[in-house]
Amino acid sequence: MSTVNLREMQKNQKGIIKSISVSGQLGHRLREMGLVPGAEISICGRAPLYDPVAIKVLETTLTLRNNEADHIFVTVD
Repeated sequence: MSTVNLREMQKNQKGIIKSISVSGQLGHRLREMGLVPGAEISICGRAPLYDPVAIKVLETTLTLRNNEADHIFVTVD
């Protein structure tokens, strides 16, 4: 198992959030959306220019810009 940045994950890849490296308003917003350590996520797809990325967490599909995804680290198989 290795840890990668959420931005580096490929379509249909799954993993578990290891950490979120941002605080303040953005960190609070990400955590409110269910992006917390231990949550299982999967990549649903990406826009044609790879920004934003669609992810599935807690049976919900979210979209994040790459500058937001940069702060999320995920453990993948």
